[in-house]
Amino acid sequence: MLVIGIAGGSGSGKTTFAHKVMQRVKSSQIDLLHMDSYYLNRQPEEHFTKSGVPNFDHPEAFDWQLVRDHLAKLRAGDQIDSPTYDFVTNSRSTQTKSSGPCKVVLFEGIFSLYDKSIRDLLDIKCFLHVDSDIRFTRRLHRDVKERGRSLESVIEQYYDTVRPMYLEFLEPQKQFADFTVGEETDVAAEILSGKITQHLQKHEC
Repeated sequence: MLVIGIAGGSGSGKTTFAHKVMQRVKSSQIDLLHMDSYYLNRQPEEHFTKSGVPNFDHPEAFDWQLVRDHLAKLRAGDQIDSPTYDFVTNSRSTQTKSSGPCKVVLFEGIFSLYDKSIRDLLDIKCFLHVDSDIRFTRRLHRDVKERGRSLESVIEQYYDTVRPMYLEFLEPQKQFADFTVGEETDVAAEILSGKITQHLQKHEC
């Protein structure tokens, strides 16, 4: 089993990078796990902003125990049913997504390298480092187009929580990464997919 963590700020391209890797590998033995799926259904009120908005960029916004349990099960060769999160209603959906058993897991999320017990489950650790203006622009387009947010709310959230949480909690994760990827991800995706392909060929049944 090969478990790969992909971390980076919101809008850094984590999901896009993961899909680039999967498209190059082209195997049914690789699965993708999104940390966003593990947001708590009810956010801790002590981390709300002054205007009463939940802080989705704080480490305590996630169900860490469930993340650990699911990654450990996947690593052991078991199947999991991961939650799905509805970003329009800011709550967990009643639907789940089955993953595993498989030979490779890509685990992407803003805090995928944050917790030591999770880092210990990872074989390869990657951090996407993208300039803040690019990340903000990507987030703005995504949240307005896909999540029904207003322009004003996205800007307010960025300055209230996204930017300060990135500086305090997200950026320091770079120290745990085996390699860092910039805005151009094609070369890194090619190298990582080659590593995964070698692993799959080595462990063919």
